[in-house]
Amino acid sequence: METTNVIKDPLKVPNTARPLPHPAERALAKLGADFSRARRRRAITQHNLALRAGVSLNTIKRLEAGDHRMQLHVLARVLMVFGELEKLQDLLDTAIDDIGLALADEALPVRVRARKAQTAF
Repeated sequence: METTNVIKDPLKVPNTARPLPHPAERALAKLGADFSRARRRRAITQHNLALRAGVSLNTIKRLEAGDHRMQLHVLARVLMVFGELEKLQDLLDTAIDDIGLALADEALPVRVRARKAQTAF
């Protein structure tokens, strides 16, 4: 009897079965530490930040711990309290997306030709 390894569709595998890549884990841990440092520099307690952002104290603690399950609106709320919301708006601004612009430039045609005039019947 042969056993076959069936490759499952990655879109149908539950999130708990797909670990977060290590570079993403490190980035989230740094982001959490940066949030903690920014809060402390502003002399705001976790409790006061939670009140001002409209979230629970545990949510702030999870954010500062770099929890990957954090919801995007929490990030936006805390950035708004810090007065840094524009940084979220500029995160992947297409005007300054170097990789996206380079890929778009590679796809440009070498030569552009005039379109043929269509004749009406």
